[in-house]
Formats: sequence, structure tokens, C-alpha cells
Amino acid sequence: MRTIGIVGGMGPLAAARLFERIVVLTKANSDNEHIPMIIDNNTNIPDRTESILNNGANPIFELVRSALKLEMMGADVLIMACNTAHYYYDEIIKFVRIPMINMVEETAKYIKSSCPSARRIGLLATEGTCKSGIYTKVFEKSGMEIVIPERSEQEHITALIYDIKKGRGDIDPANVIDVVSALKHRGAEVIVLGCTELPLAVSRFGICSSYVDSSEVLAMSAIAYAGKDILYEKKDSSMQ
Repeated sequence: MRTIGIVGGMGPLAAARLFERIVVLTKANSDNEHIPMIIDNNTNIPDRTESILNNGANPIFELVRSALKLEMMGADVLIMACNTAHYYYDEIIKFVRIPMINMVEETAKYIKSSCPSARRIGLLATEGTCKSGIYTKVFEKSGMEIVIPERSEQEHITALIYDIKKGRGDIDPANVIDVVSALKHRGAEVIVLGCTELPLAVSRFGICSSYVDSSEVLAMSAIAYAGKDILYEKKDSSMQ
């Protein structure tokens, strides 16, 4: 059985949830049948959106440091608990000898397989993810168009993501629910949660009932790579 290394800290709760989803979705009858995992909860990684949009501190050094540390500790495959960090994916893999599963690519494959007729995909993500074009480039190769929020709408998504990072519980989801409706009105046939904080918000505040969770897709891909079978116990509610 292969060991999974998780590049975490972006944020810590998102990495913890990714770990949890891998455990929950793995078909296992005992502790010993679960996948060995290593997490580097590297909270020194600079904000990815700030780097992409405002020339903030470059996170590459810390991302690579985490990847190398996990490789040295025995990881056979790497995953990152952050969509926006995949902007730096090509740079990171230059420094490691083990594979890194690309969450964006896996999400595109999942939608192409599960919703083959879908052509317009609504994306809820950080402003950095949206403006970097990482989803647009990957999904275009599969014949799908990404629909992103307008500027005023994105402000609500950004606020929600950072409120979740802060651990706030007094969040009013009304504006984000309106953004989801607007994306669907503009032709989005599938809504992708393209930030690892968003599934936490959905489970707490019921922002949308039908969506594809990119971190859940990544968890399933990692399970399969590690050599285990997947237990689809929540597919009907969260993977539509």
C-alpha cells in the first residue's frame, strides 16, 4: 500500500478535512487496512492569492520544502489541500521524484466521466484561482467552459473563504447563495467547489445542494493511487 503525503497548512482545517475524507472514503475493515498518510501542516506558506494578484511573497520555496520533506519521510505520492496552490504545480514537481496528483485535472476528469453532457461549469474559488486561469486551461482541454463570478460576486465568495479560515460561525450565506443562482442563470450546468474551505461552508450553511467538491475528488483519486477501493457512502449528496 502506498503512503500519501499531504502538503497542508493552506489552511490547516482544509488539510484536516482532506485527511478525514480519505479515511471516510476508504473501504477498510480495520485500522490496519487504512492508508498510511503524512501531513506537513506548513503554516509558513505565504498566501497564494496575494502572491498571484498583488505580487505578494512567493510561496514556491515553502511549497517545495514541504514536498521534499514529505518525500524524505516516505511518501509515495503527494497531494495539496489547496486549489490555488496548483498554480505552482509545474514548478513544484521539478524538485521531487515522486508523483503529485493534480486536483484540477482530476476534477475535470471526474466531471467528464460523471456528467459527460456538461459544457459550462460554474466555479466557486478564490480570486487567485479564478484569475490565474488554472481551471479554465485544464477544462478547455476537455471541451468544457468555466463560468466564474463577476467582480462584485467574487467579493462575497472571497469573504466567505476567509471567514471560514478565521473560524467564524456567524456567517450569513445569503449573498453566496445568490452567486450560485447567478452562475446557474448564466448557463452553469455543474457547480465546482474550487477551494478547500468551501465544502466546510456548504456543510454548515447549505449554500448549494448540488455540486462537485474538488477536494473530495482529490481524496478519491489519492485512495485509488494508494491501491485501495473507494467507499462511496456520500456520493448521492455531495458529488452531484
